[in-house]
Amino acid sequence: MPYPALGSPAPTFQLPVTGGAYPEGTVLSSADLTGKSYVLYFYPKDDTPGCTTQACALRDGWNALSKKAAVFGVSIDSVKSHQKFIQKYSLPFPLLADEEKTLAEAYGVWVEKSMYGKTYLGTERSTFVIGPDGTLKAVLPKVKPAEHLEQLLAALG
Repeated sequence: MPYPALGSPAPTFQLPVTGGAYPEGTVLSSADLTGKSYVLYFYPKDDTPGCTTQACALRDGWNALSKKAAVFGVSIDSVKSHQKFIQKYSLPFPLLADEEKTLAEAYGVWVEKSMYGKTYLGTERSTFVIGPDGTLKAVLPKVKPAEHLEQLLAALG
């Protein structure tokens, strides 16, 4: 499935969220974010080398980033896994638990991947910027972990 088109309404969601200003047990919906710019950055797995590099870069750039938009990491990991990841690396932003892969599929990032000659389904590392009106403002496809913060800050203006 392709990414949603720029300018189109962003796919809606309702998922468990943990970290940042969200206490354990909170369910966040896209409707809760109406009127705010926000970022959904999809990543494959908590506490793996590339995902840790990416999350820590966002953490280190948090002062600049948090002034521009709300940021949410999204993976298919559980809330419990997210909580460990947040604590281990002192991540200041919340993570959404997309265990059913509904949001990853809606954004076209649940894709066939291959490693060592084997194909499997997994999350493509891509980022989406959603404007206060709920429409898609920018797509950063297949980002490299070390370059993600710079690209995201540029996309947010």
